[in-house]
Amino acid sequence: MILRELFSRSPALPRALPFVLFVMLTCCQGALGPSSVYWIYVLKTLVGFWLIFEMRSFIPEMRWSISVEAVVVGILVCVMWVGISGDWTTQASLLPKLGLAHSPAIPALVWNPLVQFGPGLAWFFIVARILGSALVVPPIEEAFYRSFLYRYIANQNFLTVPLNKFLPVPFISTALVFGISHNEWLAGIICGMAYQWLVIRKNRLGDAMTAHAITNLLLGVWVVWRHAWNFW
Repeated sequence: MILRELFSRSPALPRALPFVLFVMLTCCQGALGPSSVYWIYVLKTLVGFWLIFEMRSFIPEMRWSISVEAVVVGILVCVMWVGISGDWTTQASLLPKLGLAHSPAIPALVWNPLVQFGPGLAWFFIVARILGSALVVPPIEEAFYRSFLYRYIANQNFLTVPLNKFLPVPFISTALVFGISHNEWLAGIICGMAYQWLVIRKNRLGDAMTAHAITNLLLGVWVVWRHAWNFW
């Protein structure tokens, strides 16, 4: 109830605050030891479901929608995400080359619960990760990037900016921010443009949410099938 009262004070809060809280929990993963990477992800997913339940009545455009375009974009983005991954397309490898970060003496741990836990518990975390990335991440991120940030860059009174209006500077800026928030920065930028195009074309968030969910679901299946844990 307190959260809803807070959301009612400004249209920016239900779109931005859940994203901020979600990112804060992400930053806490691993802070309490190696296994906390997984437990905190489960906690983050549960909190994410609660945040979506609380924010949905304040964001009328945040409703799931299925269209041919959403399905096609979701599949193509996943293929692109996997296909263009290379030595310079990730921040972990690119930044040291540019002298903006030091190459770690010990490689960062890869998100792989099969190494950390037994098969039973590992699959619990794998399923939680796929469900979280497919059902929780899309509404929270699309509400922030596409409903709030894109329009806020254009006008601080962002509700006056139509969702279906193409604006070059916000379009590029939002895609860049979305891209650099992911380790796969190049794929992230292209991905951000694709989802933004869906919102502009359909004048709603639902298709971008569906495309985002399909991308993350297929990527999760690819990660498990091919043991490509680096994408997680």
